[in-house]
Amino acid sequence: QVQLVESGGGLVQAGGSLRLSCAASGRTFSTYGMGWFRQAPGKEREFVAGINWSGGSTYYAGSVKGRFTISRDNAKNTVYLQMNSLKPEDTAEYYCGAALLLSTTVDEYDYWGQGTQVTVSS
Repeated sequence: QVQLVESGGGLVQAGGSLRLSCAASGRTFSTYGMGWFRQAPGKEREFVAGINWSGGSTYYAGSVKGRFTISRDNAKNTVYLQMNSLKPEDTAEYYCGAALLLSTTVDEYDYWGQGTQVTVSS
């Protein structure tokens, strides 16, 4: 069992930065691939970034590549999403999830956090 709690969301102007954190409970955190997803009102949840269990492999959606960076600290049971050069279209509820393997697919994630809101003003 893994419980996930996101934090770090907020309101920021376009061009600004935010760092999201996802704190996990459970001793098996280091065995899971982790992902960040986002969901805007009226839209489906979409993949943003993923990282494998060791942190040695990462993958990004094309819309955020070069602006967002995912990382993890297994000693702290935490995964991060550094978001730079934010755009209004990045506005959404951001969720972290845990999966057996690094995946871009929502259905392959076994555990989810409650989400944190990111709002980017123009």
